[in-house]
Amino acid sequence: MSLTEIDIARILGWITEESGLEAFQVENTVGLLREGGTVPFIARYRKERTGELDEVAIRGIEERFAYFAELEERKLTVLKSIEEQGKLTTELAARIGATRQKTELEDLYLPFKPRRRTRATIARERGLEPLADLMAAQELTTGTPGEAAAPFVDPEREVRDATAALEGAGHILAERFAEDADLRALVRRLTGEQGLMASRVAGDKKESITKFEMYYDYQEPLGEIPSHRMLAMRRGEKEEVLFLSIVAPVEEILARLKSRIVRGNSIFGELLEGVTENAYKRLIAPSIEVELRLEAKQRADEAAIGVFADNLRNLLLAPPAGGKKVLGIDPGLRTGCKLAAVDETGRFLDHATIYPHTGEGKAEAARRELLRLIEKHDSGMIAVGNGTAGRETEQFARETLAAAGKELPVAMVSEAGASVYSASEIAREEFPELDLTVRGAISIARRLQDPLAELVKIDPKSIGVGQYQHDVNQAQLKKALDAVVESCVNYVGVDLNTASWALLSYVSGLGPSLARAIVRHRDENGPFPDRPALMAVPRFGAKAFEQSAGFLRIRGGSHPLDNSAVHPERYPVVEAMAADLSVSLQELVADPSLTTRIDLSRYVTETVGLPTLRDILEELKKPGRDPRREFQAAAFRDDVRELADLTDGMVLQGVVTNVTAFGAFVDIGVHQDGLVHVSHLADRFVRDPHEAVSVGQVVKVKVLSVDTERKRISLSIREASGGGRQPKSDKATKPADKETPGGIDLKGLEKAGFRVKRK
Repeated sequence: MSLTEIDIARILGWITEESGLEAFQVENTVGLLREGGTVPFIARYRKERTGELDEVAIRGIEERFAYFAELEERKLTVLKSIEEQGKLTTELAARIGATRQKTELEDLYLPFKPRRRTRATIARERGLEPLADLMAAQELTTGTPGEAAAPFVDPEREVRDATAALEGAGHILAERFAEDADLRALVRRLTGEQGLMASRVAGDKKESITKFEMYYDYQEPLGEIPSHRMLAMRRGEKEEVLFLSIVAPVEEILARLKSRIVRGNSIFGELLEGVTENAYKRLIAPSIEVELRLEAKQRADEAAIGVFADNLRNLLLAPPAGGKKVLGIDPGLRTGCKLAAVDETGRFLDHATIYPHTGEGKAEAARRELLRLIEKHDSGMIAVGNGTAGRETEQFARETLAAAGKELPVAMVSEAGASVYSASEIAREEFPELDLTVRGAISIARRLQDPLAELVKIDPKSIGVGQYQHDVNQAQLKKALDAVVESCVNYVGVDLNTASWALLSYVSGLGPSLARAIVRHRDENGPFPDRPALMAVPRFGAKAFEQSAGFLRIRGGSHPLDNSAVHPERYPVVEAMAADLSVSLQELVADPSLTTRIDLSRYVTETVGLPTLRDILEELKKPGRDPRREFQAAAFRDDVRELADLTDGMVLQGVVTNVTAFGAFVDIGVHQDGLVHVSHLADRFVRDPHEAVSVGQVVKVKVLSVDTERKRISLSIREASGGGRQPKSDKATKPADKETPGGIDLKGLEKAGFRVKRK
């Protein structure tokens, strides 16, 4: 079904109502999306039409519109099916048309779905539906159920006696109750609000020590269970260590169901109560449990994907070291360290292998080779991968530089996903003649120069900043992470004449095919002199230009605004500003002080409003600026390289490598990240760890404890900054678990692998 058949106005009304936005914002945003606009483009260059909605709001509208569009399509299928059965009433059609929930729609359709042969089906075949109708009417107040059922006894149809007749009629009613949308909604609500997610250990695993021990006999409110615990329990079930179930408030549910179903003084009252219990326990409860478990999984997935997306965003937007020549080192012990030199733009220059850790004789040769490459290519920084032998190699580089009287910054760089890149198609295309390990060293060097440009070449799932990433819905994960990458790339902007096709592919309106075409054209014809030159690229049309041009930068191009975020469609506005100031466009771009003399109100038109003009003015103040933070490298202590070097109370500098629902992991340079539990992130109550720290952030931590055997390090940011215990607040503080002395989430610690002694 095409979208033209959907009641667009109704969908827009629903989105407006649930989002609290103005009707014009929703209508215009949906219109722009349906015209092929990308989220970054709409958020940046169509602020007047959307009422300055940000990317989050626009993506929210996009997702809800897609949901409601699918719902409307499904409604047509459902209505057609019921109508073909001759059972569609005006009331049912109206109720189906009004629903906004896929779950409710399926509940309404349930009685009319083609079904397998059931107990109720057999009872109908035996002619017992009239008896079921009689019981449901509850109008008989005299006599006995047996007497009322006597006329339906038919041995030839296997209805031997009144008891069998009543039993069969009960099966029919039980199925009706189980398919009643209102009754199902009641059970779903009560179970969702009051139910507990429970786990117990599998019988053959009771004496086993596993990572799921805390869940061997565990319950938590279904609506409150955090994502990481829900996913951990599901993984335990998948590995056949745990059994999961939902403990529902059965007594209250049955009481509410009976109060709705059983009425008056009917002779069937007691029987109907039994039928109600049978319908709930045999048919409704199992079905609702499946639904609620799926919903709990979906909520957990969304939360985990949200954590992953936040971490990825912070990692991608990590500060770049800038346009410096870099020597990258992929460290190793027995196999040696691979060196790769790149120029300011990341172009590969040279490589070598040194063996600084396999004997003093080879160490001296390694020092000479390291210095030779640095001098030959005038390297301005050294990037060392943080994998095996990373700290040893960093120390070797520092000592070599100090002995030679050279002052070059040496920075540790995350190797996460580097091996994936080295073996990827992109790496083979870039460096077909080079060994995998040399490609890795190049990637490490480039990550220091520009993390975003290099990390986009790797599947985000391989970067290692997720939480239970293999347990969540993979399609949703990919969609969310791709959206984050797209958002980050367009937020920063891309150098059209140096970017790889992988980076260009995330630019608004492009994609892999056009990105490759751009790079081919650039290789064959040289750098692009200006943005309009893009139109010479095969299959690059006006729509692609509209969507992408503002995010593509040309340094030193023929037009001064081509290295800014000002869209070409707004160049005439800036040219008018320059003319009114009696200066050239080049002078206006070169002298930010001139912006103080610009009166934006003079340039407001029907298509260009103050939001766009304010953006233009900000861009003129800092043309071509990089919006990312200033680069800062963590300073690891030279005397702390291994777990054994750590002592309780030691204060160190480190880099946040991952943020989870229960805290943050920090690299302090000992080959094993330490955990800062959420209760130790700040000297205030922290509900969401992302409020306090972000991936890539340099932090100061205090060592609380070290478990050398289990390779566990407990850290505190709160105590490193001199803070005391968390302040108490009746409103703000809420311990994560009931048994949380001192506000420490023991279960979160256990989940992270720490051994916790309980009193």
